[in-house]
Amino acid sequence: MRLQNAALGAAGLAAFLALGEAVPRLGLVKEEYFPPTSRIASAFADELSDGAFWTALGDTLTGWALGLAIAVSAGIVIGVIVSVVPYLREATASTIEFLRPIPSVALIPLAVLLYGSELRSVLLLVVYASFWQVLIQTLYGVQDVDPVADETARSYGLGTWARIRHVLWPTALPFVMTGVRLAAAVALILAITGELVIGAPGLGARIAVAQNSQAVPEMYALIVVTGLLGLLINVGARTVERRALAWHQSVRGEVAV
Repeated sequence: MRLQNAALGAAGLAAFLALGEAVPRLGLVKEEYFPPTSRIASAFADELSDGAFWTALGDTLTGWALGLAIAVSAGIVIGVIVSVVPYLREATASTIEFLRPIPSVALIPLAVLLYGSELRSVLLLVVYASFWQVLIQTLYGVQDVDPVADETARSYGLGTWARIRHVLWPTALPFVMTGVRLAAAVALILAITGELVIGAPGLGARIAVAQNSQAVPEMYALIVVTGLLGLLINVGARTVERRALAWHQSVRGEVAV
């Protein structure tokens, strides 16, 4: 089954690349706006041999990783505290629902005002966007705890931290891992967006430079890099999720299939 899915995926990718080569060659679109796949591949190879490209990639990954780590840590800790402290969930519900829908890109003027085009501007956007993914999933996970199991733990004399470790955390972990997986993708999107708009060092800034200098194949090559980066991050997040939840019924069922 896995080999069949891999073969179908490879066939679909090959057809997409062939279409990207044929459309501009046939004159359906102008090559200066959408170059053939072969030219993009050549520009991609040139990028891989450029030291500045690897520096930009490192800057993007640094902003992504730091922002994601901060968001995940804060989302889990605050989510658990808000859920276990009496009445705190009700007291913060309206504030959370007010702040959560605010688009992170709306904070770009504030980020530029505070930090200019530094890494901290990107971190502000990444943390804000990713934090809500983890926080909301953590709140849902804690809310899903079986009250009978919690009361049983209390009757056996388990303290607050013991109940969090043995009852709350195993129940909330599948939700938390979903939030982390979503946050990882959102963090990459905001890191690239911040670099593209603000001009902070990274792949986004390099894409903007390629666009402004009319280096269209190089621009598309860098966009392909961001897509591959997103794919690798998603695969890595799913791998971590499967290992962290190897004991969970959903993952055992997925492995069995």
